[in-house]
Amino acid sequence: MRKIKLGSSNLEIPVIAVGCMRINSLNQKQAEEYIQTALDLGANFFDHADIYGQGTCEEIFGDAVQRNGIPREKMLIQSKCGIVPGVMYDFSKEHILKSVDSSLKRLKTDYLDVLLLHRPDALVEPEEVAEAFDHLESTGKVRHFGVSNQNSMQMELLKKYTKQPLVANQLQFSITNSTMVDAGMNVNTLGKEAVDRDGSILDYCRLHDVTIQAWSPFQYGFFEGVFLGDDKYPKLNQVIDRIAKEYNVINTTIAMAWILRHPAKIQPIAGTMNKERLIEICKATQVTLTREEWYEIYLAAGHPLP
Repeated sequence: MRKIKLGSSNLEIPVIAVGCMRINSLNQKQAEEYIQTALDLGANFFDHADIYGQGTCEEIFGDAVQRNGIPREKMLIQSKCGIVPGVMYDFSKEHILKSVDSSLKRLKTDYLDVLLLHRPDALVEPEEVAEAFDHLESTGKVRHFGVSNQNSMQMELLKKYTKQPLVANQLQFSITNSTMVDAGMNVNTLGKEAVDRDGSILDYCRLHDVTIQAWSPFQYGFFEGVFLGDDKYPKLNQVIDRIAKEYNVINTTIAMAWILRHPAKIQPIAGTMNKERLIEICKATQVTLTREEWYEIYLAAGHPLP
């Protein structure tokens, strides 16, 4: 598995992360086997959130790791906090500290390698976030910090008060959900693709050494479905299938390779709970699409070039 640096830190991470949002769909044995498969592939970066399965996903993961006797130093564990489902977002110091303590207990670990703030809180008081980060860092509970689904100015606001660098921003990105790319390609045009919806977050992250973590790399819309094999995208699937055949891999591998081809060094998050599918996803690290192939896939998804 290829490695990249996590943002401006010295922490080396695999180019593909393992998302654990659905690990509660596995039984005890399946969870243990899945985690071991990921480790065998070199995909030892596991992404969690306190709200996944209302905490059960972290519990299942922690139990499986303990039963397997996996040394903590063999894994990189990331979690997120800040969402109170259906009620509010909460970036208060009290909520952040309480959430981290709860995640650590469920994960059966003393520290998180990375903590992300999960979506923006309209009532954020960055001074409180800074106090929470300082406490978590000084007590050794969290080693690196980042955000999720934030635009460039929201990150700038936090950076004014936090002394810890924001090393990651987890954003939705796929072949079909590529507004981060679209806006930059359609500068000074009148089409809907030219609308800058996120403050040039792609360029911002590249300029400030922030790793973009791509969630839902195979989804279209907002959890509407997987575009691979979907009748809504006949041309896209035709192109992906042809290129997959040329590389002797499956379509999933090519869809992931498309993200990895971008020079921003994006770390996509694989959310599958299928061991065989995870293996095919990780093969994307061995495929480097040509510029022509990357653009052919982009166009086939219905994105215009101005």
